[in-house]
Amino acid sequence: MCSSDLVVEITLSSVKVRNFDNSFMYVPTYGMVADSFQNWRGMQESEGRRIKRSVNIHTGSVHFLSDEELEKYRKIDLIRAYIDEKQKELDAFNKTQNPDSGVIINIRRQTNIGIYRAYLHEYLKSIPTINHHEMTMVRQLPPADNGIPIEVYAFAIEKDWEKYEVVMADIFDHILAATRFFDLEIFQTTAGSDLKNLSMKL
Repeated sequence: MCSSDLVVEITLSSVKVRNFDNSFMYVPTYGMVADSFQNWRGMQESEGRRIKRSVNIHTGSVHFLSDEELEKYRKIDLIRAYIDEKQKELDAFNKTQNPDSGVIINIRRQTNIGIYRAYLHEYLKSIPTINHHEMTMVRQLPPADNGIPIEVYAFAIEKDWEKYEVVMADIFDHILAATRFFDLEIFQTTAGSDLKNLSMKL
C-alpha cells in the first residue's frame, strides 16, 4: 500500500482498498493481521520525506590526488574549507612519518572519492529542497561486484509523491553530472554497443 491508498470498506472476509490509480484491491481480513504492511501516516505528518539512494562508483577510477588536482578542487566554493582543513590534518600526520618521496603510498593523501563525498554532503546542505533540521548524510557502503556505493541519506521537504520524485531526480541529476568533474566513473554493466565501440577503436 502507498501513501494515497485508501481503505473504503471492511467486511468479515475482506478489506477493500482504493489504490492511487483509482483501481481497487481486495485484501483478506486475515491478511491485515497476519501479514506486515507499511503505514505512511508518519511520513505524511513529519517534516520531510526520506531520500535513501546510492550511486555506484567504478573502483578503478578511485585514486590519490596530486597537488595540481587539489588546486583544481579548491576552486569549488562548497569544499574549499574542507580541503584546506583535511590537508592540514594530513600534513601534520605526515610530518611524524619518514616517507620515501618516491612512493606515494608512504604518506597519507586525499582521494578523489573522499572529496566527492564531502562535496555531495555540502551540496545537500546548500539546497532549499532538503529539510536541514533532519539528518543529512553521505556515506560509503562496502564495495561489491557493481562498484562502490555512495549513498545519500536526507529528507526532502516535499512529501507529495510527484513533487518528491522531481526533487529527488533533480538532486541525482546533479550528483551524476558532478561525478566526472572528480575524475570518477559511474559503474554500469557493459552493453553490446560499448564492446562494439571498443572494437572499432582497436
